[in-house]
Amino acid sequence: MEITDTQRDILALIAERIAAEGVPPSQAEIARAFGFSGVRAAQYHLEALEAAGAIERVPGRARGIRVLRAPEPPQAAMDLPVPAAADVLELPVLGQVAAGVPIGADIGSDQVVLMDRAFFSPSPDYLLRVRGDSMRDEGIFDGDLIGVHRTADARSGQIVIARIDDEITVKLLKVGRDRIRLLPRNPDYEPIEVAPGQDFAIEGLYCGLVRPNR
Repeated sequence: MEITDTQRDILALIAERIAAEGVPPSQAEIARAFGFSGVRAAQYHLEALEAAGAIERVPGRARGIRVLRAPEPPQAAMDLPVPAAADVLELPVLGQVAAGVPIGADIGSDQVVLMDRAFFSPSPDYLLRVRGDSMRDEGIFDGDLIGVHRTADARSGQIVIARIDDEITVKLLKVGRDRIRLLPRNPDYEPIEVAPGQDFAIEGLYCGLVRPNR
């Protein structure tokens, strides 16, 4: 049974997480990593991978996934089917975003990537290249291209692209009664607490990622 490109990428994520941490991602983590609107989509793809013999799921265990078949290397972009014109997004790569210590955004890149609209939710306005691994538990790895939906509005608990003193970072937003914190998703990193009066703004919402061939 054939699996889709998305399912191949999910299989690769599961294998990477097991190799790096000893446990697979949860369905919620898979949904966030691929920009799905809910865990049902992640569950659907896991069921397809199981039916194809690529994974085995252990009943009664939240993260009970075993990889039975190594993920195949991704196809070159030129070999991928071209989506209908209405479904194509032409996304500029505007620079870098730190999944770690904030780094400057190298705005002004002339690189443009054509992507299927279905990869993202909501629809992104541009891509940023990730540097660092502080968001690894969300399935965001060094070198990934993340989609950014440009907005200044965000809710506590969303993954945001934030600007702090002209530096750009991607983190989990936590808004308290008297403070704003930007949380990593890797225990090796410390949260960033926004100081009163500090130049801070939400630049956009994370809405999915593209993992280039490596």
